[in-house]
Formats: sequence, C-alpha cells, structure tokens
Amino acid sequence: MRKNLSTPLLVLGLLLVLPGLASAHILPGTSHGLQDGFLHPLTGLDHLLAMFAVGLWAAQYRGRAVWMIPLTFVSVMVLGGIMGVCGAYVPGAELGIAASLLVLGGLIATTTRFKLSSSMLIVGFFALFHGYSHGHEMPAAVSAVSFSVGFVLATLLLHGLGIAAGLYLQKQQRVIAFAGSAIALCSIFFFLN
Repeated sequence: MRKNLSTPLLVLGLLLVLPGLASAHILPGTSHGLQDGFLHPLTGLDHLLAMFAVGLWAAQYRGRAVWMIPLTFVSVMVLGGIMGVCGAYVPGAELGIAASLLVLGGLIATTTRFKLSSSMLIVGFFALFHGYSHGHEMPAAVSAVSFSVGFVLATLLLHGLGIAAGLYLQKQQRVIAFAGSAIALCSIFFFLN
C-alpha cells in the first residue's frame, strides 16, 4: 500500500518557507472594511489554524457541542475585541494565541474530550486573546463594526471548514491526529516569533 506524503510535506514546506504568514495583524495605513475584516483571519497562519482547530476539535464531539464550542469561541472573541478597542489591558495576548495552537492541536491529536462546559471554557479562554489582539491593534481610522462583522464571518467559515473536515475524516483518526499534531507543532513558530 502506497502512502501519499505529498500533502503533509507541502504543509510542512509552506510552514518553513513562508514564516511571514506567521502573524496576521492589522497594518496601519491600510483600508479596513468588511472585506478586509473577512480576509484578515485568512491571511495569518496563527488565526487561521486556531479557528480551524476549534472546528476540528468540535467535530470530535457529538450533538450540540459541535456548534456550541465554535459559537463560544466567536462570542468571547467579540468580547475580547471590544476590550481591546476600549483600551483594556490583557497581558500575554500573543503567548495566549501561540498557546491556543499548542493546546487545541494537542487536544485534537489525542482525541481528548471534556464535559461541554469545560470545553467551552477552554476555547473561550483562547478566544479572548484572539479577539483582544485584533481589537487592541485596530487603528482609529478603522470602521470597527464593518471590520468586525467581516472578521466574525471569516471565523465562522473557518470553524465550519474545521467541522466539515472533522466530520468527513471521522473514520480516519490517524489523519485527524496528524492534523492536530501539525497544528500543535506550528505553535513553535509563534512562541519564537
């Protein structure tokens, strides 16, 4: 039986060759509307992987957890964004974002499940850092509402893609474990960044 290693090698190669994708944060002097908010999570590997991981981890559950875990992330992310825009201080936000990849990837790789309330608490904790980071870095010229709506829609899309991938691959646990391990390993780039 032939193993196809091209996809994992491609992913690993991209991670090593494109370190500029490691962090997608708002750049002063650029336009920021609905479209920019939507594209923002798709252009930063840290956010893209974390949001996909939330969906993938949720797919390992059954029942209402499949949608409650991602909606918890989005809700707390919005709260964190509001805190950032209002000037609140959340220490260690970048470390929290890096830790989200390590923890979520590890939970996926090991097929770890907790009570729904505990799982919601975990994703909510990390969502606060993701939201805060973007709210805190948002330039004053940004239309916070339209940018945030786009950002939330892209987040929901990434959660949905993670759920879809998890459900599609539910009988291929080794592939899911590999994906979780790869996400966790990516956290190294963000801890070092």
